Amino acid sequence: MEIILCDELLQEIFHRIPPPSSSAVSLVSKRWLRLFRSSLSALSLRLSPNHASFSTLSSFLSHHTYLSSLSLSSSSSAPAAAAAAATSFSDSLLISISATCPNITRLHLATGPVSLLPLLSLSTACPHLSSLSLILSRNRLSFHFLSSFRALKSLTVVLVGNVSPESSPDHYPSSAELQLQSLCLSGIRAGDYQLNWLWRNCSYKTLTKLVFENCDGVGDNYSFSCFMKELKNLHELELKTCRSIVSLILIKLAENHCNYLESLLIYDGGSKDGLLHFIRETRCNLQKLDLRLPLDLDDNHLFEIGAKFNRLRVLRLQSCSMVTGEGFKSLGLALSENLEELSLTNCDVINRHNGFLVELAQNLKNVKILDLSYNHMLLDKEFASMISSYCDLRKLKLRGCSKLTNSSLISLCKNCKHLESIDLLYCHGFQIEGVEFLILNSPELRKLQVEDRKLSEVARRWMTNKFIEIQP
Repeated sequence: MEIILCDELLQEIFHRIPPPSSSAVSLVSKRWLRLFRSSLSALSLRLSPNHASFSTLSSFLSHHTYLSSLSLSSSSSAPAAAAAAATSFSDSLLISISATCPNITRLHLATGPVSLLPLLSLSTACPHLSSLSLILSRNRLSFHFLSSFRALKSLTVVLVGNVSPESSPDHYPSSAELQLQSLCLSGIRAGDYQLNWLWRNCSYKTLTKLVFENCDGVGDNYSFSCFMKELKNLHELELKTCRSIVSLILIKLAENHCNYLESLLIYDGGSKDGLLHFIRETRCNLQKLDLRLPLDLDDNHLFEIGAKFNRLRVLRLQSCSMVTGEGFKSLGLALSENLEELSLTNCDVINRHNGFLVELAQNLKNVKILDLSYNHMLLDKEFASMISSYCDLRKLKLRGCSKLTNSSLISLCKNCKHLESIDLLYCHGFQIEGVEFLILNSPELRKLQVEDRKLSEVARRWMTNKFIEIQP
């Protein structure tokens, strides 16, 4: 049989084998191993700096002739004293990639800081590279190498280390226009003036996604403000643990009328006044709002969100400690027609205002995706009353709702006939009988997340016959 099947047909078969079984393909024969490797388009490797053989790695990568996506990470976190060794290790990896992966389009390198020369070699050897994620050291930091990556559309940069005595602001003239569509920056400090080159050379016409993570600054505020002034086509903005710069960015967005902004995410550190100013002054029509602001989100924000963004389709709120049931009630009325996804994770208001979920559900009957994870005080009675309003629900997450019992699963089956995916992990009140009842009475169920010990033999056979995916 192996001889009858040509190489192309075997490779096509390998593409269709699901991931849990695909690893066994390479064990059949040397021919299958060779064809399996050449059929892979994406690869993720975790390497040890202490046991790395770059000749072996180069040989291994050379067998993956159609590789287009490569992700490399380190199995050990090196201390600051070993920064030079981490850089040397990462540089050697880039040299191996440059020599063996000419067709690569996506590279994620998280093994340590990299140097300029290997990056320039990479830009020449891999001209089709469109997505690059890497770590840079503040020691002699420069972004000029980016002008060599002509096809680059997505860039992620993590800055580490301290500024060396030789480091100085970047005064070199602008020399390129980066056609980036996505830019993610992590670890930026107020004194990272080399970032100004990026603000001067990143095309404001093409950039649609901007992400800041663990950032205390944006380089020079003037250069950044000039960049933001022209940034009219931004669609997505994410600010994660960036309390020092949240207000600056939100105010600039409101001033410069980013009318195409559709998605806003702010986690762990915001500005009450800055967020309120943005909501009131912006002209954008948000479709997706994701907030994790335990101490910086209150009812005033909810009132303004409902008044300004009544076409919102996705609303995700985590750890909202300062809001009340009245705020949610007002928000539910305002978003009743268009909201399709609602997430209230670890929401303290559920403990303080009994029954508010029921009122909210009565106004949000178009919701198809619902996430109530880690609401430990959610009880069967309120869940049953609430779930009766979500007849068209397709995806539900109840992870960590430890007070719910099998009674809630029965209510769920009675009301949600189109349920396709459900997460029941860490729900200690759900027993084998309840999970089995859910599986047997959910005709459209395709994905279930639950502990393996809660699956009966009947449930397992049913899931196998119905091709239901299970994720423990």
